[in-house]
Amino acid sequence: MTWEIKLLNTAKKGFKNLPASTLESLQLLLFELEILGPVRGNWANYGKLSNNVHHCHLHKGRPTYVAVWKVFKQRKVIEVLYVGTHEKAHYNQMR
Repeated sequence: MTWEIKLLNTAKKGFKNLPASTLESLQLLLFELEILGPVRGNWANYGKLSNNVHHCHLHKGRPTYVAVWKVFKQRKVIEVLYVGTHEKAHYNQMR
């Protein structure tokens, strides 16, 4: 069974501002999240920020682009909280 992926407004805003190569990486990540689930250890700098909030890097360098998502296991829903530069990610507010 696949996971439902929801993009929050903050993620949608960031989605629009991504360079083409990073957008491709995000699309691949979203596909993997939908099919394989929220734990994505095969992505650069993947890690858990809390029990149900995860993140990874989409593109290294300057700027570094990241994605942050929250997991609702009971409903099999993944909410993408943030997509954008690492510098603008407020990790402490997403936990």
